Amino acid sequence: MTSLRQAGIGAASVGMGIALYLIGVFLFALNDALGKWLVADYSVGQLLLLRSVGAAIVLAPMVWHLKVDLFDFGQWRLQVLRILCMAGDTFCFYFSTRSMPLADVMTFYMAAPLIITALSVPLLGEKVEPFRWGAVIAGFIGVLVALQPSAELFSSASPIALIGAIMFGLAVTVTRRLRRTHWLPLVVWQFAGAGVIGAATIPFAWVTPGWFDLALMFLVGIVAMVCFICITRALAMAPAAMLAPFQYSAMVWATLMGWIVWRDVPTLPIVVGNCIIIGSGLFVFYRDRTTVSAPAE
Repeated sequence: MTSLRQAGIGAASVGMGIALYLIGVFLFALNDALGKWLVADYSVGQLLLLRSVGAAIVLAPMVWHLKVDLFDFGQWRLQVLRILCMAGDTFCFYFSTRSMPLADVMTFYMAAPLIITALSVPLLGEKVEPFRWGAVIAGFIGVLVALQPSAELFSSASPIALIGAIMFGLAVTVTRRLRRTHWLPLVVWQFAGAGVIGAATIPFAWVTPGWFDLALMFLVGIVAMVCFICITRALAMAPAAMLAPFQYSAMVWATLMGWIVWRDVPTLPIVVGNCIIIGSGLFVFYRDRTTVSAPAE
């Protein structure tokens, strides 16, 4: 009997989990592009605060409609750890993009699938098959081929990007541990925590935004909110190690957005790297479908 069947995971749950994760990763890429553009003129703390306000505009009606108890703090230590990791991840990402090329920052963050896969064994008790490790490593090689990191990869800001990637990987793992908790409190407290941290920096760095930039900051919050809802729901439906390789699809979206919005023609390394990334993701998807649908022994 396969490990997935032993865990009681069905093909429909896995398929929906992968679909939601892919949507979430796409929104991650969109959120990253908007955020990097904004932190060129505004502090990271200000962006954290105002994006939380934007998310609250949409989350408040959801809380009212769903009547979910936001103060049910079961496993509160894990919830606090998740809030701190998510806020730290966001802060580190935006802060590092102020002094490093986006491609170099993404190189560190694309190591997250390796971190998630490694943490899923001791923290979640998940079994990581050799083919899954191979797909994760192959995807990371595709990232290196596509991004061709510059010498600035090892700049003074690189430890911050690495810390952010580790925090993101830990946050995803903890989210999987909290899969029986309703998704709405997880998302609400995540943005509340980031907003409080951002508010603490306001006395030291505040630039009054124009209406357009203010709307963009609110939009970043809404995009990030939908993104985290998708990621949280996906992790409730499928194992973290199973979803980790699909994080690399962010590179595909980044390439497409660069071509469509900025007319950046993909170079040969980008095309080759993305083909490796897509291939590793399709391989995992095929193996998982085969594993889940295989008859029990």
